[in-house]
Amino acid sequence: MAAAGEVPQGAVGGTLAERLGYLFANMHPAGSPYTNAHVAEAVSGHPEEYGGVRLTEQYLSMLRNGRRVNPSPDVLRALAKFFGVPGGYLLGDLSTTQTERVEEEVRFLAAMRDRRVRAIALRSVGLPPEVQDSLTTIIGQFRQQMNLPVEPPESGERPACGGSEPAG
Repeated sequence: MAAAGEVPQGAVGGTLAERLGYLFANMHPAGSPYTNAHVAEAVSGHPEEYGGVRLTEQYLSMLRNGRRVNPSPDVLRALAKFFGVPGGYLLGDLSTTQTERVEEEVRFLAAMRDRRVRAIALRSVGLPPEVQDSLTTIIGQFRQQMNLPVEPPESGERPACGGSEPAG
């Protein structure tokens, strides 16, 4: 389990349950993680958007805890759409590199939920590259002083791609 403010490790090469866990842990509005009931209701309640998939809270729970491991491709596509990631992420159709990219994007979106992180990123837009590089160096120095890794965790603690806001 990740510490407060820390993004949990990704699931590159992991099981479906691990990939779902990663999405539930990271792809949600600030301060309000999704529940199985919310996701099941959102998917089942919008058949035109999610291909007519019917999903129950109990079945989703079984997928998340690994008691069910072979859902239909339609269910996986609907869940991927809900979380705003490519269907291949849950279908297991992506290469390791593509999966890492998806998880990197998820990690980025999770970080951007923090208003202060967003403010730092947005204030650096338009600054010359050398000034952005200086800011990166300064942030690295602060991280080092606080005994944090100079660079935030990368692909050893995995990332994601999707680019869209979670539905629901």
